[in-house]
Amino acid sequence: MRNPKILVCSGSVRAASLNGKLAALVAKRLAILDANVTYLSLKDYPLPIYDGDLESEDGVPENARKLKRLLQEQEGVFLACPEYNAGITPLMKNTLDWVSRVKEPGEAFKDKVFALGAASPGGFGGLRGLIGMRTIMEVGMGAMVLPQMVSVPKAASAFDDKGDITDERLSGQLDKLVDALLKASRFGMTR
Repeated sequence: MRNPKILVCSGSVRAASLNGKLAALVAKRLAILDANVTYLSLKDYPLPIYDGDLESEDGVPENARKLKRLLQEQEGVFLACPEYNAGITPLMKNTLDWVSRVKEPGEAFKDKVFALGAASPGGFGGLRGLIGMRTIMEVGMGAMVLPQMVSVPKAASAFDDKGDITDERLSGQLDKLVDALLKASRFGMTR
């Protein structure tokens, strides 16, 4: 079996980000299963707030073009999506908006499979933000998103010192999601 290329990214760039921990754990589990993993920090691709006038005057920023090219190389993508006020982070939304504006040939969203997860200090585990993210990815970007998602509630105490999830049931759910992403990426289960 071939080793699919899978990008892992968090919608938060804070040093102590819970979603950063979730993304790192997913990257680790994918690598153990022989996926060719790229861990991406959006901090390395700063973008201005999307503005149509700015786009008209200066064009699409080079970092948005780089991100699109990187996405084009992948067969799968895992996005760890923090929840801000029951929605997705401005950082994630702005990044998606800019990448969607790149007019260079090729697809960034429609020819690969996406998996979504969230970690939150609250009891819902970021679930409300995941619902919005799914809508943006499927309806707005035309992406194929796996039906299962992982939601890590009370995430401030959900990870051990090694970055693993301590709750066995939740860890098992994450394993199932990682396995589904790997299989779908490996066998090209896109639209």
